[in-house]
Amino acid sequence: MIAARMKQSGGASPVRLGRTRLYLRRFVRNRGAVAGLVLLGLLVGYAVLGGLLTPWHWSDQDFRALTQPPGGTHLLGTNQGGNDVLAQTVHGLQRSLVIAFSVSALTLLIAVVVGAGAAYLGGRVEQVALTVVHFLLVVPSFLVLALVSNRVGGDWRVIIVVLTAFGWMFTARIVWSLSRSLRERDYVLAAEFMGVSRWRIVLRHIVPHLGALLIVSFTLGVVTTVLSETSLSFLGFGVKTPDVSLGSLLADGAGTIASAPWLFAAPATLLVLLTASVTLIGDGLRDALDPTSSAGGLHDRAAALGA
Repeated sequence: MIAARMKQSGGASPVRLGRTRLYLRRFVRNRGAVAGLVLLGLLVGYAVLGGLLTPWHWSDQDFRALTQPPGGTHLLGTNQGGNDVLAQTVHGLQRSLVIAFSVSALTLLIAVVVGAGAAYLGGRVEQVALTVVHFLLVVPSFLVLALVSNRVGGDWRVIIVVLTAFGWMFTARIVWSLSRSLRERDYVLAAEFMGVSRWRIVLRHIVPHLGALLIVSFTLGVVTTVLSETSLSFLGFGVKTPDVSLGSLLADGAGTIASAPWLFAAPATLLVLLTASVTLIGDGLRDALDPTSSAGGLHDRAAALGA
């Protein structure tokens, strides 16, 4: 229909593009998404190479420069213990990024296995899986996260495990809902007729058709994890001394906003930039992977429908 409308209006016929090239072109056309990708790249670069900007290690203490304003050898100043703020924000950003991407990847993996597997296998497996999902959805997860994290002393590895354990259910529910419609498709029925194993059908014929959802879910899951970890650390239930994260740095700087604003401003700026960049990337991916999105031009929508 779109191609016919273009011909009637005198436009050129759309060129059929490969899906990867089409998605990439649509993503690049979104200026906000490109800006978010560049910003995320700069933040990752800062987390990896930012330590070269200061001679101080994040755990070093300079007792001659306690709560020193930015300047000199301490470009972003120091905290009450004499720790270099720049070195601490670099390490805190590293820790927050590791937690965010690890939890997002693990929760997505569990959600795909449980959601798609339950939808295709059906029967008792589906009933048990949905019962577990619905039960965990009503559990006060933040309270459990706080209690467990506080008991283990704020170990970031345990935080990854706990956030993963209570972060996969909602995505699994969505994956299950979409997979139910896919299990009746002709290519799934044909695979069953040919004797393909059940889990191979799930992994080869159902999960790939959820690609757009999974990519966007992973990206936005990073934002959710960053905010969850920051909230836990800010309230004292997340990463704890001697380790640091953006949340713990915000908590330390919150009480000295009036007397030492740089202690709060540095991690707060990184947190805002990180969440904004990943959100922009997620929005761009959602528009790029949706062939009916208004973000693409008429030619791109025609190419997407024909691809």
